[in-house]
Amino acid sequence: MVIFDVDGVLTDGKMHYGPDGETFKSFHVRDGLGIRFLKRAGIGTAIISARNTPVTNRRAADIEIAHIIQGANQKQEALAILLEKTGLTAEECAYIGDDVIDLPAITRVGVSFAVNNAHPEVIDRVDIVTKNAGGDGAVREVCDIILKATGGYTPILESYLK
Repeated sequence: MVIFDVDGVLTDGKMHYGPDGETFKSFHVRDGLGIRFLKRAGIGTAIISARNTPVTNRRAADIEIAHIIQGANQKQEALAILLEKTGLTAEECAYIGDDVIDLPAITRVGVSFAVNNAHPEVIDRVDIVTKNAGGDGAVREVCDIILKATGGYTPILESYLK
């Protein structure tokens, strides 16, 4: 399973508020397609986010993310809940984050990623740093890395070349 932080990973981390206090976030379309490719390859997906916003639920539904935990200020606890719910071990998971709040979870999974504009403390503690920034294709980059490593990329690519 691949676990995603939201703000700064699936988005560029900027918060936009409307006149009535509603929150707006921008998501990269290629990130969403990469997440759908993971699902096609049989790889589970999840979100662990400290913030709790309806727009995150909407995006997760649009790209068919299976598990969503919002309002998780203690991400290690959220990871434990997610593992119990899915029956997976931490070693069977990948996590992509961008800030120190992600460290308690990101340092416990099998493969850890940080976006290239992550906090330096996170960059120093992960296995792989993306070439792209959060909200600018970093998630797609992670999806492609995982799909290639698991043999799931070629069948998906070939399905589009027919």
